[in-house]
Amino acid sequence: MIHAKPHRGVRGLTLSSACLAILAVPLPALAQEASDGKYHDKASDEIIVTAALPSRREDMLSSVAVVQGPELTQALRASIGETLDRTPGVSATSFGPTASRPVLRGLQGERVRLLTDGIGSIDVSNTSADHAAAVNPLLAERIEVLRGPQSLLYGSSAIGGVVNVIDSRIPVAVPDEPIHIGGLASYGSAANERSVAGTVDVPIGGNWVAHADGSYLKSDNMRIGGHALTPALRQQALDSAGLPPDSDEAEPIDFAANAAVKGKLPNSASETWAAGAGLAYIGDQGNFGVSYSHYDSLYGIPVRFATEPGQEQEAPRLDLVQNRFDARAELETGGNILDKISFRGGYAKYRHYELEEDGGIGTAFYNRGFEGRLELTQAAHGAWHGVTGAQYSQRRFNVVGDEAFLPRNQSDELGLFTFQQLDYGALKLEGGLRYERSVHEGKPTADQPQFFAGKRSFDTLSGSLGGSYAFAQGWRFGLNLSRTSRAPAAEELFANGPHAGTEAYEIGDPGLSPERSWGVEAILRGSGEGYSFEASAYHSWFTGFIYQTRNGEYEDGLPVYETNQSDARYYGFEVQGSLTLAHFGETTLVVDALADYVHATIKSEGPAPRIPPLRMLGGLALKAKSIDGRLEVERVTGQDRVAQFETSTPGFTLVNAELNWRPWGDERPLSFALSANNIFDVVARRHASFLKDYAPLTGRDIRITARVSL
Repeated sequence: MIHAKPHRGVRGLTLSSACLAILAVPLPALAQEASDGKYHDKASDEIIVTAALPSRREDMLSSVAVVQGPELTQALRASIGETLDRTPGVSATSFGPTASRPVLRGLQGERVRLLTDGIGSIDVSNTSADHAAAVNPLLAERIEVLRGPQSLLYGSSAIGGVVNVIDSRIPVAVPDEPIHIGGLASYGSAANERSVAGTVDVPIGGNWVAHADGSYLKSDNMRIGGHALTPALRQQALDSAGLPPDSDEAEPIDFAANAAVKGKLPNSASETWAAGAGLAYIGDQGNFGVSYSHYDSLYGIPVRFATEPGQEQEAPRLDLVQNRFDARAELETGGNILDKISFRGGYAKYRHYELEEDGGIGTAFYNRGFEGRLELTQAAHGAWHGVTGAQYSQRRFNVVGDEAFLPRNQSDELGLFTFQQLDYGALKLEGGLRYERSVHEGKPTADQPQFFAGKRSFDTLSGSLGGSYAFAQGWRFGLNLSRTSRAPAAEELFANGPHAGTEAYEIGDPGLSPERSWGVEAILRGSGEGYSFEASAYHSWFTGFIYQTRNGEYEDGLPVYETNQSDARYYGFEVQGSLTLAHFGETTLVVDALADYVHATIKSEGPAPRIPPLRMLGGLALKAKSIDGRLEVERVTGQDRVAQFETSTPGFTLVNAELNWRPWGDERPLSFALSANNIFDVVARRHASFLKDYAPLTGRDIRITARVSL
């Protein structure tokens, strides 16, 4: 154990680090631009900015989703995974209410890129499901989810997709008033969750804008609808209640008490605060800006209760701090060759401590990272336009303590990419190409002799080609083909140690080769007076798919999981639509529905682990000028197509209701959102979660949120 006590205050960065962050090559301004220069105009969900070229949603050859406005207000939760869990094609890791990352089309962790305004979150949430992402949904103005070939332009680790959380920390427009204030306050009954967030933007003359923001969230242990353990584990615990304690146990475990835990999920409370400031210049020919942010969170990991003698039982808490600098610049050249040059960059210093019950530090994770991106947008020549760029990232990572399952290591990646489009109106063609050079080096310290020491380098090439055709008014069909390559991550190469968070002794393989796949996706979109429809179907064939498999052995009391490679297949679909049923004066009755499904097989193993089952959701809504309401039913089928040593998950049905009230209509800045989630207090378990057998989803939760923009 590391006996130093954690420090809960703000950690400063060195002057050299700050200068690096500000002067480094930065990614394009992906935050939405105010239309027609109006600061209060809402961003349209028809424009997707998380793409190589900002495009209309209906023209995208990839599956996309946008969450903003009242939908985002209703969806807001403590983690980005739970915020997006009702988005088509998206599930969540659900490692408690705070540590939950998105799962896109059955892929998670290293295969999903989580961005803040277009730059990686620069944390260690991809390393393990119990590590929370340093991303703050409370300050988000818009969240975009991009899947398919275009997502690879953000790195080979985006093979599953990209989630971009867009805020206004670096302003993109000058307020119309002397000071612009935005605020949000929310309460959720299931965890006695209290949260507030606020932003201030002030024009300070000469096209300069200053920004400040802050947020605070505190929650108690989360309420659940029934027992924490599944019936099978409860029975196992009861059977163990009469057995003599294991001789290695520090103190006897009350198995009967474990079996009886219900109503509240122990050790799931959290407290998180964040603050930031930004400064930007908004000119006629371009803009630039910088920002600083601090993120601080203390949260618990739901207890993995022991059910048999010899099993360990811990209630870990994680103390997380990130300090981050970001920079953005954009120049409109208006030339015959280049139309715009865009930059974006971010530098962060991150650490988290995994705390023992006495408050001491058991294991410490330290990470310093930088990501920078340059994009050159070509001037349009007839139907042809495109963008070409470069991306560089580096990470310096170290784990110290009792559960150091990774050595000190560093990673450097350089990517070169281009994306080109031909737009002939009804017919649209596009193609993309990305080359990436990845270097991972294991640099174990003298007290880490069990780890690999050495360097691995990878060169990968990914490409896509596709087209779409408007075959009728408002209807378009698209098809794209992709060939993708992903270099192994340092975690997959160098791991060799106990990881209690996932209850595994993880062993990597320094000899891994790049993971490659062929993929095809078809998209059908249509909309018209009173209706909209979108469907996508995809199929990917992997060669050298990287995965972990249990070998049946135990090390340090934990089952051993080895990293292997094999061929694999992933296929599935997403479909969604809405239809206006009737008009009653200014009130509209609308029905909507969505469904998604993924099927995954690893050739040498059988079903891939933690794959979400078929999910269907339908809603009926009444929409008026100042008030609208909605009732929805979500059905998630059972998942009995499971990997070896994985348990099946029963299906569940949730009923939710929500009400949005704008006292003075859309033109005024105040709105209220009221929702009742899981009305019938159902015990629901998400198959994509490592903790599904120990930690069900939230029980009945009544939430109220007030939002103001002045």
